[in-house]
This record gives sequence, structure tokens and C-alpha cells, in this order.
Amino acid sequence: MQTRLAAFIRDTSEGREADAILRSCVHCGFCTATCPTYQLLGDELDGPRGRIYLIKQVLEGEDVSQRTQLHLDRCLTCRACETTCPSGVRYGRLADIGRGVVEEKVRRPWLDRVQRRLLRLVLPYPQRFTRVLKIAGLFRALLPAAFKSKLPATPAVSARPTTRHNRRMLALEGCVQSVLAPTINQATAKVLDQLGISLLSASRSGCCGALSYHLSAHEEGLNFMRRNIDAWWPHVEEGVEAVVMTASGCGVMVKDYGKLLQHDPLYAEKAARVSALTRDIGEILLAEDCSSLGVPVRKKIALHLPCTLQHGQRLGGTTENLLSRLGFTLTPVVDAHLCCGSAGTYSILQPELSQRLLVNKIEALEAGDPEVIATGNIGCMVHLQSCTQKPVRHWIELLAGSDRSSPESVIRNRGLDTAEN
Repeated sequence: MQTRLAAFIRDTSEGREADAILRSCVHCGFCTATCPTYQLLGDELDGPRGRIYLIKQVLEGEDVSQRTQLHLDRCLTCRACETTCPSGVRYGRLADIGRGVVEEKVRRPWLDRVQRRLLRLVLPYPQRFTRVLKIAGLFRALLPAAFKSKLPATPAVSARPTTRHNRRMLALEGCVQSVLAPTINQATAKVLDQLGISLLSASRSGCCGALSYHLSAHEEGLNFMRRNIDAWWPHVEEGVEAVVMTASGCGVMVKDYGKLLQHDPLYAEKAARVSALTRDIGEILLAEDCSSLGVPVRKKIALHLPCTLQHGQRLGGTTENLLSRLGFTLTPVVDAHLCCGSAGTYSILQPELSQRLLVNKIEALEAGDPEVIATGNIGCMVHLQSCTQKPVRHWIELLAGSDRSSPESVIRNRGLDTAEN
């Protein structure tokens, strides 16, 4: 692809990066075949190739409109197009750069600005998010059913195993998962403890930065990254084996710290080291001898692979192989490469498209009549549970025996009273 970037971005690091990505695209259109929004809308500008052209025009200095912003907003950043692309186009990175420029050039309606600002002020901060959930719970009876379904009950969490092993790994703790499903990291600590590994926490760590960064608040997102690196670095220097990710959306972001902070003289080296240490929990367990794990009940599972795992981290097959090796029965899921519609804040900002994708995904997951739907990302887990009576759990909870799969708990976790069903 020929490019003539405008002066405002041509000689910047982001401009050079975007230029290289644009030039790698050969217009083949293979990406459209696996793009969820193109399949729903059938519009070239709502597929990767069309959005690449839009971003190219923006970076070449052409006029930018709210229509351009809408087509970019509709993108899930699921990165299925990257898995399909024969030329290795780094579409996800290009989308971040393009959206950032458009955000500066196009003023959003005031309600959109307020909504995005509130998301950034609440979701990355567990204490604030907890308070908001408590307030929402007080007014549950007045809330629309669609909103109630996004308010899962917080389960009780037992104590984690004590730090007693020479092998140590570090957990990401400070995101919405710590509020909505604290049992996930508790289950991870329990499983790793059985394998002779202690899971540590860094008290000053927080959100991975993905939410802010993907809402085009790039410097805010980078500051979250720097904060985590500062919190984790003493443990890195003490020799932790890995930074464990139990939310694949966080995992794909932390694995990119090294690239996103490569031009920061104070953090570039540390960021690269943290990224190199980062592993999804599935990667870790697949490399261990798990024959000694006392898996309580091996259930029939419909496995949902988050886009951030199979497309962002390119770890498709990892979780399936691990669960099959441990004796679980996996039901077939058609179109497993397609997004469920959660996609970070997408289900809030693009509810109509998100719901259409969700209904399709639930139909595919329930087709094999599983006992449990398992996934590896907190956003996907909450989103999927809002549309099904089947229990939806992080698969690590199944290994630890904390899957909470009774019908009553499903109803509670969906935030609905039994009288409303």
C-alpha cells in the first residue's frame, strides 16, 4: 500500500509504526471473512480492510468525520483479522493509533464523552467499582433486566495457600476481576500450590491499562503500565518465574508493555522484561506435570476461547489441550473464532451489535448441551452469563473445585431473583 503521511504524524514514532503497518497490507480482503462486524453489517467500512483505508486517509491528513469515528468505534479489536491475514498486518496496533488521532480531531457528543469518562474513572479502580456495584444493588428492583444481568453476585473467597514454595510467580490483582470474581485468582493460587508454586501479589499493582488505552486515553493507559511495573519490579529482581495472567484481556496488554513503552527511557528495559515474563495461566499449566492435580469433577464443557487469547496472544489450542489432557469432555463449538461481543467496554458502548454477537455465541456454546461453559477472561465470563442459564466459569475454577455450578448460584450470579425467571 502506497502511503503519504501528513506532516503532523510522519516523523513521530507512532507515524513510522503506522506507515510500516499500512505498507504491509496487500488489499487481499481475506480479513473480511473472519470479521464479526463485517459479517453482521456487510459494509466494507465495517471490516478490517475498509477501516485500514479510513485510518490511512486520517493519517494522510484528509478530513475526519463522526462517520469515520463510528466505523472505528464499531470495531471490536478482536484481531481475528490478524489470525487470518497472510501478510501479518498488525491491525490491532494500527487501530489504536488511528483511533487516538481521530479522538483528537473529532469532538464526540457530550453524552458519549461523559460515558467514556465514567468508564475510565470507575472500572480500573476496584474500590470505586465496588462502591458503584453496592449502590446499584440497593436499587436492583428499579433497574432494567438487561442491566441486572450485568450485576453478578460476588462469591465468598476462602484464604489462599500460604507462601511456602521456592518456586514463585506473580499475579495481576488490581482489575475488575478482583471485584467480580475474586475466586479466579484464589483458584489459581490453589492449583499452583498443588504444583509446588506459590502465587504472590503486589499490593501497589492495579489495572493493566487496557481499558484506558483502548478508549484512546493513551497516556493514562501508559501510566497504569508504569505503575504496575514499579509494583512488580522488586519481585522481578527477586527472581519470580512468571507474571501470571488469569484474564486474557489483561494478558495481551501486559505482553505488549515492552512495545508500548519502548521509547520511554525510564521504563523501556523494565517493560520488556515484564512482557517477557508474562504468561497466561494455560501456558504455565501446559508446561507443568499436572498429573498430580486432584481435579474434583471432570465436567462436560463448552469452551469459549476469548479473542485476546486465540487472536491477540495466539494461544489457540493451549487451553483445549490442557483440559483434554486432564480428562474433561469438550463439546464442539461452531465459529469458535468469532467474538462473543464483550470486547472490553464494547458491550456497554455498542450494545446492539454486542447483543447480536452474544446471542450467536451462546447458541453455538449451548449446542452440545454442556454442563458448564468455560472461558478465560472476566469480561467474556460476565457477558456470557448474562444470556444463559448454564453456569459460566473461568476454567481454572473447575480445576480447583470452586465452580459454583448449582442452578441457584447461576441465578444469583446473573443478578436476577428467581421470581423474575
